[in-house]
Amino acid sequence: MRASKTRREFLETMGQVGAGTLLAASTGLETTRGYAANDTIEVACIGTGGRCRTLMKALANVPNVRIAAVCDIYEPHLEEGRKLADPKAHVSRAYRELLDRKDIDAVLIGSPDHWHVPMTVDACNAGKDVYVEKPLTHDLAEGAAVIKAQNESRKIVQIGTQQRSMPHIMKAKELVDQGRIGRIFKVHLTWNRNTQSRMLKGPLGVDPKQVDWKAFLGSAPEQPFDEYRFRNWRWFWNFGGGLLTDLMVHWIDVAHWFLDLDHPEQAAAIGDQLASKGVWETPDTIQCLLHYPNEIQAYFEGTFSNARNGAMIEFMGTDGTLYIDRGRYEIHPEGGKGKAEELILGTDPHRGRDFYDKPDGELLHLTNWIECVRSRQRPHCPAEAGVSAASAAHLGNRAYRSGQLATWTSA
Repeated sequence: MRASKTRREFLETMGQVGAGTLLAASTGLETTRGYAANDTIEVACIGTGGRCRTLMKALANVPNVRIAAVCDIYEPHLEEGRKLADPKAHVSRAYRELLDRKDIDAVLIGSPDHWHVPMTVDACNAGKDVYVEKPLTHDLAEGAAVIKAQNESRKIVQIGTQQRSMPHIMKAKELVDQGRIGRIFKVHLTWNRNTQSRMLKGPLGVDPKQVDWKAFLGSAPEQPFDEYRFRNWRWFWNFGGGLLTDLMVHWIDVAHWFLDLDHPEQAAAIGDQLASKGVWETPDTIQCLLHYPNEIQAYFEGTFSNARNGAMIEFMGTDGTLYIDRGRYEIHPEGGKGKAEELILGTDPHRGRDFYDKPDGELLHLTNWIECVRSRQRPHCPAEAGVSAASAAHLGNRAYRSGQLATWTSA
């Protein structure tokens, strides 16, 4: 294939996404308080487990940001988070204590899924801007409350689906908008890994005395402390939603963004526990079919027992197919309908990798959030988009758990 631009030319043109040149248009989110470019944004990080600490390392590279406070209900995570924060950072095991502080401007939330909406709503109501990990919601019923909190408080809320800030994906959307592959009628999404070892259940060395288990449970039903569930909460219904909420959400958000979709009308799903039987509640291998208005189908496949196709999305149109992963896009035209094209930003040519060295989506997405905190412009992935993407995963999980076709009217 021959790229329409060289990689270097593209990066020179699009690389300013983190410098404010590609901010979304303002949509009435302006408040009476903005921040000048040299003002330091004081950020509190809530839920400083592994994912949050990865984001903290990226946030440290955003100019004029100070990690001024950290919070976690597990002492070892709290200590690891403290090491990444400012030496004078406030440390707490109660997140509301941080929200009450007048010297905190914004919060970064890396808690388990079932805490995302409660913490985001509380933060908005406390006058803080928010970056919250995906999926935004843990249940379909939570969507209205978090959108209301964002809009009534007029705070900046960014959901952590970082694909929206990756320049090659932004360029790919322009190609779709220009009709490059014709009418799109089918979308194929994957997230396949071969990591069966994560399903092994053995001693994890978690001292229950170092965990505020009641605080961890939150709205979840009361249950005895379980170190495996505590460390692997994504695969248990009380706290997460399995492959669909943890991984499919990334790419279905891209599909919604590109095609201006809100939620599927119908969902069907089948799943199995090939390696996690007796350990997980959610399936480790799943296929989910979603049907949208205007005769658009989306099909997701995910597993932890085979890495073929990795993590990618393909848009199938009448004039061609657009392939995207986190480091590249490719256009494969139908016969006689244009030329093939590709753009590769990542230096590893292997298709479908989970992560590439370029682009640094986390840094770009966090930078967009901080820029919007300063300018009061709409971020790349506000609450409405987060609710929309999560709704597809929730409908798919409803279909899987019921063994029946799930329809939006029954949502």
